[in-house]
Amino acid sequence: MQPNRRASQPARKAAEMLAIQALAFVAEEPQSLSRFLDAAGLSAEQIRAAAREPGFLAGVLEHMLADERLLIAFAQSAGIDPAEVAKAANVLGGHWERDLP
Repeated sequence: MQPNRRASQPARKAAEMLAIQALAFVAEEPQSLSRFLDAAGLSAEQIRAAAREPGFLAGVLEHMLADERLLIAFAQSAGIDPAEVAKAANVLGGHWERDLP
């Protein structure tokens, strides 16, 4: 799926808000946060600085998409279809550079 490089500003803002909501959801459970930090190669102290990097929010959503249990739990909590997470990741541009080999 190619990222939508010309996403409208409202669509981008909505995708960013969903990603922030997803990060907050992950952060609520220590095990989920630990898995995310390990996958991202971050320590808890580095997360604020990393959040300022381009693509970080897309990386949060990509992480969620890689864990079906987490994705379903988040979607239920947020009252959304899980496909909305994939759409938001696409709007934000796909993979975060730390996810690439």
